[in-house]
Amino acid sequence: MIKNDKFGWRHIGPRANEIDEMLKIVGVSSMEELIDQTVPNNIRLKEPLKMEKGLTERQYYRKIHDLAQMNKVFNTYIGMGYYDTITPAVILRNVLENPVWYTSYTPYQAEISQGRLEALLNFQTMVCDFTALPLANASLLDEATAAAEAMVMMYNTRSRAQKKGNANVVLVDEKIWPQTLDVLITRAEPLGIELKVENYKEFGFNEQVFGVLIQYPNSIGNIEDYKALVETAHKNECKVAVAADLLSLALLTPPGEWGADICFGSTQRFGVPMGYGGPHAAFFASKDEFKRSMPGRIIGVTKDASGNRALRMALQTREQHIKRERATSNICTAQALLSTMAGFYAVYHGPRGIYSIAARIHTIAAFLSEEIEKIGYKQQNEDYFDTIRFSLPRHVKMEDIEWLSLDLKMNFRYFDNDEVGLSIDETTNVEDINWILEVFAKAANRNVPEFTDYPQQRFIDSAFTRKSEYLQLEVFNRYRSETEMVRYIKKLENRDISLTHSMISLGSCTMKLNAATEMLPLSWIEFNGIHPFVPKNQAKGYQIMMEEMKRDLSKITGLADVSLMPNSGAAGEYAGLMVIQEFHKSRNEGHRKVCLIPSSAHGTNPASAVMAGMDVVVTPCDEKGNIDVEVLRQKAEEHKDDLAALMITYPSTHGVFEASVVEVCEIIHAHGGQVYMDGANMNAQVGITNPGVIGADVCHLNLHKTFAIPHGGGGPGVGPIAVAKHLVEFLPSHSVMNNGHIGLHAVSAAPWGSASVLPITYGYIKMLGGDGLRKATEVAILNANYIAHYLKDNYGILYTGEKGRVGHEMILECRHLKQSSGITELDIAKRLMDYGYHAPTLSFPVHGTLMVEPTESESKYELDRFIETMNTIFDEIKDIENGVADKTDNVLKNAPHTQDMIVVDDWKHAYPRTKAAFPLDWIRENKFWPMVTRVDDAYGDRNLVCTCAPIEDYL
Repeated sequence: MIKNDKFGWRHIGPRANEIDEMLKIVGVSSMEELIDQTVPNNIRLKEPLKMEKGLTERQYYRKIHDLAQMNKVFNTYIGMGYYDTITPAVILRNVLENPVWYTSYTPYQAEISQGRLEALLNFQTMVCDFTALPLANASLLDEATAAAEAMVMMYNTRSRAQKKGNANVVLVDEKIWPQTLDVLITRAEPLGIELKVENYKEFGFNEQVFGVLIQYPNSIGNIEDYKALVETAHKNECKVAVAADLLSLALLTPPGEWGADICFGSTQRFGVPMGYGGPHAAFFASKDEFKRSMPGRIIGVTKDASGNRALRMALQTREQHIKRERATSNICTAQALLSTMAGFYAVYHGPRGIYSIAARIHTIAAFLSEEIEKIGYKQQNEDYFDTIRFSLPRHVKMEDIEWLSLDLKMNFRYFDNDEVGLSIDETTNVEDINWILEVFAKAANRNVPEFTDYPQQRFIDSAFTRKSEYLQLEVFNRYRSETEMVRYIKKLENRDISLTHSMISLGSCTMKLNAATEMLPLSWIEFNGIHPFVPKNQAKGYQIMMEEMKRDLSKITGLADVSLMPNSGAAGEYAGLMVIQEFHKSRNEGHRKVCLIPSSAHGTNPASAVMAGMDVVVTPCDEKGNIDVEVLRQKAEEHKDDLAALMITYPSTHGVFEASVVEVCEIIHAHGGQVYMDGANMNAQVGITNPGVIGADVCHLNLHKTFAIPHGGGGPGVGPIAVAKHLVEFLPSHSVMNNGHIGLHAVSAAPWGSASVLPITYGYIKMLGGDGLRKATEVAILNANYIAHYLKDNYGILYTGEKGRVGHEMILECRHLKQSSGITELDIAKRLMDYGYHAPTLSFPVHGTLMVEPTESESKYELDRFIETMNTIFDEIKDIENGVADKTDNVLKNAPHTQDMIVVDDWKHAYPRTKAAFPLDWIRENKFWPMVTRVDDAYGDRNLVCTCAPIEDYL
């Protein structure tokens, strides 16, 4: 009987009879034989994963529902960078809960990504408008890491004289968020940057100072006048970075108008739930002169081959995949889904709506300030936006306030000096006002009247009031009704390819199923309505879930403990390397700085190593694509006195399980180093082998790859690190909350990273169970070898293992096609769009190739369609070689073909329209039309436009 109640039956694509058929086609009699031929025997697990049996979807739903009920959703006025907000239902339903938006990939292939590119451009425009700065990126991981990126950018853009004089001091105002300072400390130390934390009014400038970092409003809620400080900083050749509350800038004079060079912060208040700390999209804006130094991705306007307006990711040569150890940032992902939501929030509310929300927040704060002072408390903030801070009357104790507020299911902020703070948010209403006043009145043995309506609007001091307009473009002023808004979202959605359309075979990206059952809890208030700094007894469900998940991940990796803090894969890399650094320091071996990295490594590896203060030494691969063990041995011996680590991806980015991996790890350990394993390809390990058995000391896990968290069009990503027993004590801690670890300073703003998406991974593991996890890995390997079997003769597989097998992905050779026909891997990528497919990974890790990873979630039917597509494209290339098709006017060089191209009256191409648009019959059933023809990347970089203004303004 078919066990169709088992989650694995739904998650895994091929049916049992199809698996048997596929095994025969690839030349083996069983799955075990295929794994024997693929994975070296010396690293195979000797027994199955000791994990619970997989739950049915219904059983899991009940389990996660029970955990959710353990979380207590209070009205929280803690603030500190996290605020309750109202996610418009039209955005919740049509973006956050919509698989077209959450299963798409980072928009490298611009022609099939025009929808989310426009949504991200809206976000950038919104940020530029509010900050009054001309350039913004498409998001960063969180506010604290954005602060660190601002610090590093100021450091990297020092003047020639400052670099010559080794200026290394950044002045940091003492009133910034503690979690921001925590991350700054982590990031500054390995780069040799000195933080001087003091009152900004006492800043002293000298030739060693290169930058200033301040917060607006500051961490206790005060609005400060920084104009004189900025002038002084600029006179001393120092740049100024400002952490700003973006919503407050609807009312306050924006930093760009008083001279700030950089402005950053969080867009969480723009309709993105608190989610126990994340994920949230940080914003980052700067003056135009820093455009080539700005971290993260920038969406720019360009034109396509037909001269039409098109969008794309601009200035991609800045990325770590290209610059590697010369990169100034290791950012590999951002928070695209969350920045999309924040941008839509601004589109939905428009300038008047945003102003109204901000004004109401300030008015309620001002009203509460007045009323609480009448009871006998003293409000300490003279100028403020949303945060008020009270000193207590002599007879009132802070404990009285605390227990009274908790009794009424409210969380206030408590300062070390016995002051009590309140940060008002968008959700605060008249009923909340009365409850807050009752707490302060009862604590003081006083009575207060009950209010039935909002107070009249209060205004911020005119010295700080914003005079300039914002959000004046049509996109922010057109979509007021839900009908119009949902149609706009749908219009953009229809321009993008996602997993709802077809397989996305990106190698090293693992675009697998993000199951609906796993995704459901993201919308529950019990998970998304909790502030990260509430008492732990209000988040018992979260705490139980995270502890269980850490235990499961430890079993899966064969390592001792896990930190959930890193909120991207690259952040996990950095955290793991910093843990290794702390380990060496504890042994008085802080001089160990050399990091060996194979030439086949992922681009973030060398960038992360440099950020961690390491010296990168690249080791070569042999002609089979494997690590050259003898050269590695020589390098390890050469650097035995200062060897810190080896970074290795396994199976390799060449798609191969290298048989020498255990020997490689032993060489590093014998010479005093630690082994860092990049978990990008963990989808080929789970249940079959693990980093602990192989010999790794640290491994980061991409939960957005192996463990089913969606890519969201370029984020969120989650990158927890698992470590061996001797490294547990060095896992990152947090300055505000005890996250269970006591090691290095924080690597992200929130204690547990992007907590609200962790239920996805939790569900994936609990529903598959140990047997299901192994089965998923086996089928991932089978699917890859099945595709390789059918494509190897036409394209060629660049690298295979000792027994001729690929792992879970493969590299297709395309360089010979360019020699024979002039067709490049880029042409193939664009032609795939005409067939309704997103391209495989382009020219990585080997230039001129395509890297294909099908994942276990793709059915045999879909694999066969992809194989037919690739082989049909090969035939089209052969037509060019044989002179049947023109070398320049052909379906590949002109791809992709849009509807406008096909329906034109005067068709001038040397091939028929049907061949261009419908090369295979099944395409007619569900044709995806790219919105634009091939984009002009060079034009977009030469004429950088990163806001929503129409292209005519720039041509």
